[in-house]
Amino acid sequence: MSEPLPSSLAAAPAGQALTVSQVSAPAHSPEWASWLSDLGFLPGEAVRVLRRGALQTGNLVVRVGQSTFALRHAEAECIAVTPR
Repeated sequence: MSEPLPSSLAAAPAGQALTVSQVSAPAHSPEWASWLSDLGFLPGEAVRVLRRGALQTGNLVVRVGQSTFALRHAEAECIAVTPR
């Protein structure tokens, strides 16, 4: 049986090569969409989770393009991804 496909960066396993398909923002923080886009989380961009925090909803270390960032789980949920 194959693994389910991650729908957001927050659900993606560490190490899997992904592509950003969409960036959205929660109603309480609409500025997150433009902030994440400014960091390079744009549709078509390569992205990968490098490390996860100890907790299921903890921080993630992610690479987008040639840059590495730490994101909160809630921010990573705003980034829809598909496998590369």
